[in-house]
Amino acid sequence: MSTRESPNDRTFVTERADERDVRLVVVGENVMDLLPTAHGADVLKAAPGGGPANTAVAAARLGTPTRLLARIGSDGFGAMIRGRLLSEGLDPAGLLTAEEPTALALATLAPDGSARYDFRMDDAADWRWRPEELPRQLEPGVRAVHAASIALFREPGASLIEAMLRREHERGRVTLTLDPNIRRDVIGDHDAARALALRHAAQAHLVKASDEDLAFLYPDLSPVRAAHALAASGPTLVVVTMGGQGALAVLQGMEVSVAAPRAEVADTVGAGDSFMGALLNWLDRHDLVGEEPRARLAGLDRAGLTALVEFAVSVAAVTVTREGADPPTMEELLGEGTPGQV
Repeated sequence: MSTRESPNDRTFVTERADERDVRLVVVGENVMDLLPTAHGADVLKAAPGGGPANTAVAAARLGTPTRLLARIGSDGFGAMIRGRLLSEGLDPAGLLTAEEPTALALATLAPDGSARYDFRMDDAADWRWRPEELPRQLEPGVRAVHAASIALFREPGASLIEAMLRREHERGRVTLTLDPNIRRDVIGDHDAARALALRHAAQAHLVKASDEDLAFLYPDLSPVRAAHALAASGPTLVVVTMGGQGALAVLQGMEVSVAAPRAEVADTVGAGDSFMGALLNWLDRHDLVGEEPRARLAGLDRAGLTALVEFAVSVAAVTVTREGADPPTMEELLGEGTPGQV
């Protein structure tokens, strides 16, 4: 079950998953996160993750009918990942069974809950797309396509994803969104990766980036100046997450900042991905994705832009209070007293 906002009175209407067409398509990887436990670093817990998969789950939990385009590994970890995605109500049509193994990420948590990852992924299924595996066209109901993270950079799949995004950009019927989610250790040559990320950003309508992403893309600029530089390169809207300092957004020269709510941090795993899923959900509910994507986003005024970022920040704030990538549902948000941001 899910909820969708009534356009007139901001009430929520319950819908069955099988009564809805897919509105959001996410393309990218799953990763099995190996997380430390209370028993110490020698005892690990396997938790399905991966930035794009986390974003798809976050959007689906908030009520957006979502399909994840993903290659699922053939091992036991892959079975766990598939089980997670199906249990979250994601459209199964995008989940391919691949012969290759699952990508792994060993997470190390700092005292403040921030996570560092060591990846094991050279032979993983997630970036070995074949031309016939990605859709040649999208259904009319799809309003947004989101691409993110490692799958944007690793071949042979990266070129095929770029071609699909270029096709949709030229078609002009969906909103293209991007989260580069830079993982410096696994994206290959940094200069080539930087050029590729900026090329993706130039044809995206919305780019969400962390302050760390901006430090990679624009090493000589502050986060604020880098956000404006990124906005000037092509996207209509740029949103920057800055951890405990909150987030800022730049829309056609207009800038808003939102502070992060106080939260007891368990860890930061999946916080940025949940933030991205919340952005997509809010924009979909307010009819700001779809045909004529730049004009739709440009219609946001300062109050609307602030509400968008406040909603995303509130979702991320709940996620960090939980272990692993565990974003809230809309019902949980409303129960915590955040309807003014919804």
